[in-house]
Amino acid sequence: MCLVYLIQANLPEASHGNLIMESRKALVFPETVEGLGEFGDMMLTMLPDDLAFTVFAPSEEAIRQSLKLKPHDSLSKDKYNNTYAIISRVMGFSTVPQHIPSETIPSHTERAFDSISGLKLYAWKDFDGTLVVNGIRSATVDMRKSEIIVHIMNGVLMDAAFEQSFASDEED
Repeated sequence: MCLVYLIQANLPEASHGNLIMESRKALVFPETVEGLGEFGDMMLTMLPDDLAFTVFAPSEEAIRQSLKLKPHDSLSKDKYNNTYAIISRVMGFSTVPQHIPSETIPSHTERAFDSISGLKLYAWKDFDGTLVVNGIRSATVDMRKSEIIVHIMNGVLMDAAFEQSFASDEED
C-alpha cells in the first residue's frame, strides 16, 4: 500500500492536456544528484526525501539503451505520461526502503534486499571493489539527496516480465 501511495502522490493528470507539462515542472527539484540525469531526477522526486531509502538508479545511458528513452523526446507533452509510468516502475525495482551505503556491502559475498516492488536484489563488491547489484556494476556510489542514498548503475534493475516488454521492441 505504501508503494501505491508513493507513486500516486505525484502522478500527473492525464486528462488535463496542459497540466501534464506543469506537473513535470513541479517534479524538478533544485537539489539534484550530479550525473543522474532527468530520468533519475524524476525517479527521486517520487520518493519522500526525509525517509531512509537507497536507490540503485540507472544511468542516463542505461535508460537510453535498455528502455529506449531519450530526455528531449520521451519527456515531450505527448509521451510524458508513458515515460513517467516506465520510470515509476523502474523506481520500484531499484529502490530499497533502508540506507545501504557501499561500505556496508561485503566483498565477494552477496547481501539480499527486497526492493519496494518486491524484486529481490543481490548486492556484492567485485574483486576490484565495484558495487554490483543483480549483475549490474555501479558507475558512482554513495551520493545523497537529503536522506536518500543514490548509487548510479550501468544498467537498469527490473524483473523479467518488464524486461521482456522492452526486448520485444528491440526485435522489431
